[in-house]
Amino acid sequence: MRRIVEAAGGILYRIVPDAEQAVEHRDHRTDGDINDVTAPDAAELALTGRGTRNDRNGDHDPADAAAEAASVAEDIVDRVEVCIVHRPKYDDWSWPKGKLELNESHRHAAVREIGEETGISVSLGPYLGEIEYPLAEEGSKTRHSKDRTVDMKHIEYWMATPIAATDAEQLIDALGPIHRADIGEIDDIVWVSVTEARKILTHSTDKDVLALFVDRLQEGAADAQNVIIVRHAKAESRKTWDGTDENRPITPRGAAAAYALNRELACYNPTRLSTSPWMRCQETLHVFSWQTDRPMTHLDALTEDAFAENPNRAWDCFRGEIDHALRHRETVAVCMHRPVIGGIFDHLRELCAAKSLTKRLIAKTPYMPTGTAVALFVVSSPEGPRIIDIQKVSPLVY
Repeated sequence: MRRIVEAAGGILYRIVPDAEQAVEHRDHRTDGDINDVTAPDAAELALTGRGTRNDRNGDHDPADAAAEAASVAEDIVDRVEVCIVHRPKYDDWSWPKGKLELNESHRHAAVREIGEETGISVSLGPYLGEIEYPLAEEGSKTRHSKDRTVDMKHIEYWMATPIAATDAEQLIDALGPIHRADIGEIDDIVWVSVTEARKILTHSTDKDVLALFVDRLQEGAADAQNVIIVRHAKAESRKTWDGTDENRPITPRGAAAAYALNRELACYNPTRLSTSPWMRCQETLHVFSWQTDRPMTHLDALTEDAFAENPNRAWDCFRGEIDHALRHRETVAVCMHRPVIGGIFDHLRELCAAKSLTKRLIAKTPYMPTGTAVALFVVSSPEGPRIIDIQKVSPLVY
């Protein structure tokens, strides 16, 4: 029987502010010891990357962001540097990636593998795509075999940016430990321009992923901010619950899903946690809030009763969370109820940059399963916020 090995990785990138700094950053090699360079690089990248904690102290107006995004999109590819790793076993240059561990999602594996192979803590951005090739071609330069009857390797890729050291420390309990790769697995890393990457990358499939990355950059993904919608975990039945609806808690099975969801949310580094003040929403985010020492902000307009009374107020409240994410350049997670999500989705479909994205915002109840999330990557435009990527986020409960 044919075997498929699942793996995940990403393109870790940074924005170089100007040509002079590009020369300074051009070549970060380790000459055999990756531990000599990656620690200072992590601090440096946290300053030059997008959406770090240092950016959140300012007040970045969405209108200004739209004008900035329009101009940045024109030359962003020339100002980006990507991280490529060297594998001595195959003597090749490739993207940081690796196999999924037992009971691990592709998303989490991407964050873990990038951290292990580069020494840099990251958060995921827009999704890039997937590739597949025969395992026998692991070290080959050309991986375009059409034979799908043999054992295959399937890899999913994301864009990834570095996060500040303080954020990485806060995420440890939710994300889990990340251990550095052995020198026999990765013995060198290098930061290069997109043009140089095309020349250095060993494998044709890696160049295919680079092309997807460039496409994302040109649609403004380097300036995208993440707004995550979380549907609260499974709650006690209304029929059997004797208390008020607002105090109806999640079930033990719902608590397990909420706990497992933390591991997936941590991959995006949400630093603002907003929620309906009703019990089941608070409980869904409570452990993540406790693990990361990040407080929860209560949004009264997002309760079921408030939405039934004034749906437009609920949308205005959620739109405010989008504006907050764009203004402060931070990832926001918002926990809500099923009917509220349905109303919010109606508005969000109008913000999608492509019709294919609208289909990911389900129009039929229950909209989302309990204890799951969707990550919306939003950019500013002259017409207002535009959604360029939507990712479904489901916990692995085992």
